Amino acid sequence: QVQLIESGGGLVQAGGSLRLSCAASGRTITNYAMGWFRQAPGEEREFVAAINWSGGSTFYADSVKGRFTISRDNPEKKAYLQMNSLKPEDTAVYYCAAGVYPTTVVASYDYWGQGTQVTVSS
Repeated sequence: QVQLIESGGGLVQAGGSLRLSCAASGRTITNYAMGWFRQAPGEEREFVAAINWSGGSTFYADSVKGRFTISRDNPEKKAYLQMNSLKPEDTAVYYCAAGVYPTTVVASYDYWGQGTQVTVSS
């Protein structure tokens, strides 16, 4: 079992930055890909970014490419999402997830955190 806890969300003005953290406990996350997803009110959960087990491969949704950066620290059992140039449309609850492969598919991830709210004001 892997337990995931997100932190770092908050309220920020458009153009600002936030860094989300995902702390894992339980089993090591070294063998897992990590993903970040987000869900706005009334919307489906959508893929934001993913990283493979070693950190050597990263993947991004087109809407965040060039603005967000995913990273991980396996010894610390943490994953991160650096979010720059934030826009009001980035407002959502952000979730981290762990799975076998770094895919864009919600159902392919086995473990999920409880989410952290990100609100970007215009």
